[in-house]
Amino acid sequence: MFEKVGEASFIKGEHEVLKFWEQNRIFDKLRQQNAGKPKWNFLDGPITANNPMGVHHAWGRTYKDAYQRYYAMTGHELRYQNGFDCQGLWVEVEVEKQLNLGSKTAIEQYGIDKFVNECKRRVLKFAARQTEQSIRLGYWTDWDDPDTLRLLASKIGTDEVVTITTPSGKTESGTASELVARLGNAEWGGSYFTFSTENNETIWTFLKKCFRRGKIYRGYDVMPWSGRGGSAYSQMEVADGRKLTVHKSIFVRFPLRSRVAPQLGAESRSDSATADNEYLLVWTTTPWTLTSNVAAAVNPDLEYVKLRSKRDGSVYYFAKDNLEYPRLAKEFKEGFGRPEWSWPSGVPKLKTIGQIFKEQGGYEIEATLKGSEMIGWEYTGPFDDLPAQSEPGGVPFEAKVKHLSGVKCHKVVDGGRDFKGNANVVAGEGTGIVHIAPGCGDVDHVLGQQIGIVGIAPLGEDGNFLEGFGEFTGKNSTDPATAELVFEKLKAKHLLVNVEQYPHIYPHCWR
Repeated sequence: MFEKVGEASFIKGEHEVLKFWEQNRIFDKLRQQNAGKPKWNFLDGPITANNPMGVHHAWGRTYKDAYQRYYAMTGHELRYQNGFDCQGLWVEVEVEKQLNLGSKTAIEQYGIDKFVNECKRRVLKFAARQTEQSIRLGYWTDWDDPDTLRLLASKIGTDEVVTITTPSGKTESGTASELVARLGNAEWGGSYFTFSTENNETIWTFLKKCFRRGKIYRGYDVMPWSGRGGSAYSQMEVADGRKLTVHKSIFVRFPLRSRVAPQLGAESRSDSATADNEYLLVWTTTPWTLTSNVAAAVNPDLEYVKLRSKRDGSVYYFAKDNLEYPRLAKEFKEGFGRPEWSWPSGVPKLKTIGQIFKEQGGYEIEATLKGSEMIGWEYTGPFDDLPAQSEPGGVPFEAKVKHLSGVKCHKVVDGGRDFKGNANVVAGEGTGIVHIAPGCGDVDHVLGQQIGIVGIAPLGEDGNFLEGFGEFTGKNSTDPATAELVFEKLKAKHLLVNVEQYPHIYPHCWR
């Protein structure tokens, strides 16, 4: 019944189909046939025009094409508009590499206008390439002529007047910058580009309306930040950038000044509850944030112990459940959930808090108490000698807490709950006492806003310490040498209890 096929050339067949569609204007005829029928709008979530498409893009575009073909076959008029994402660090980082620029400062020295034109040139170049790839895939939509995009790329940044034919057949003249600003508008057709003037002015208009309605306000927030790129990370970047790494974590002690609960911001009181040689035991994997400590949070419902060290008689307070908690015991045996995330070679098993104190001469448990009994206790911060700690209103200054400083806020506070209702402070890893730095962490920042304490934000956009932080000023927060300086200072103040290598899953900068 069927003739036997000796050899099938699928690629040849694809090219024959593409040629047939083009010569017979099949796509144009489909659009004419469905004009005026019920509309079905599909707005293509743009891929970044930064490199040639990968196979994952081809997969997604095949799905998109199939949906549009289905609705066209069921008698709908479609918009048929592709989009290109043209802005952001995906483009900028590649252009930085191309120009051998390594930082935001280097971009400014090169010239922002020149850099922006290089970014536009790269986008137009790869928009042309991706357009050709998409047409080769058989993706039906209203495409720009790739040669037109390449022409604009070659002329961007010059005053030369060029003439182009738009996808809708209109003839337009102007400088490349003027024409690029209008790409994707309704009269011209073709792909939309997020760097077009129409797109940006539409966004600005929307934001202006939001501002007039009181939906936008100026304030402060804490977010994941790239010192390399001088900008914030998206949640996707944080999630996708997680890796197993080893940091030095520390147990540090905060000297108690008083075990009474004066009003927040009041002067310290010296009375029978003054605590001599008594400390809050705190643990952190980010030692640099201790420079900006403002408060110490507990869980009111947890039980805490009063432990006396046999070595020097010092008294420590921390969560009872943490004394013999088997820290990362499961991860030590089984890894961190992926085959490549096994326990790092050369990193010893973590010690319990009980083991640490036994190795330092032993200990006795003298009493237990609820976290609620500790709220309001005053302590001395580990870096109260830094000028930033005494700045009224914090760093940066906030008028609503202008009567406070970091030093005046050093109290034990209720750690509160997150938006799901879960306690922010729990037993387990750590000590059940969390050092709060509202200028360094999002949970800390929210808590600080809720209870009305200052924030101390120590870093500039390059990740280096600002003025007001003594010997730390100018040093990078992630530099191991900075952590060593923290340890050195804490040791000199007799506040360092223990340093250890701590493996954990932590976001990394792809840039």
